[in-house]
Amino acid sequence: MTVRIAIIDDHPLFREGVRRSLSEWPDLSVIAEGGSSADAIRIASEMSPAVMLIDISMPGNGLEAIREIARQAPDVRVIMLTVSERNEHVAEALKHGAKGYVLKGIGGEGLADAVRTVANGGTYVAPTLSASLFLQAETRTADEMEQLTARERDVLRLVASGLSNKRIAIALDLNEKTIKHHMTRILAKLGVENRTEAALAFQSRMSAGLER
Repeated sequence: MTVRIAIIDDHPLFREGVRRSLSEWPDLSVIAEGGSSADAIRIASEMSPAVMLIDISMPGNGLEAIREIARQAPDVRVIMLTVSERNEHVAEALKHGAKGYVLKGIGGEGLADAVRTVANGGTYVAPTLSASLFLQAETRTADEMEQLTARERDVLRLVASGLSNKRIAIALDLNEKTIKHHMTRILAKLGVENRTEAALAFQSRMSAGLER
């Protein structure tokens, strides 16, 4: 299945370069472009691309667009494509619903892989940023992770692999409502606000060799 993509950046030449790069892959298709957060919200609502690549520094602020896109078009998955390496920008983007954070220096193949990962339900953070994010997450959630029950860890492990609640329920032979209940408790215990932050917390423990 072809992944439908929208590119939102206020530099037309950059958008053109991204579009040409992604067009080299037959399973990826750029269906829309824009140059502001207002464009991003409109395109998300009217065209429902599978993935949106959004810059931070553009008219209206890309970070401000994420929350509205999550409200109006919850099935659209957002990747921030930006030059900003500030951890607070990464954290804010993920907090408000972005599923990926990619730096503009990434190559065409790497960007295509990031798009596929997010389109398939996973999360992607640039490797140069993920190490520091994982360290912060490990420091913040080391004790909290120990509070999770064995079943909650099973659920979180599958969340981190990109599965939806419905697919987790099938994998664990549980009711989907039960999975939602587990997720509510997991978020509360870890002190995080969404599935992406929970997945990052789990991945930080994996990277440190503390989860098996």
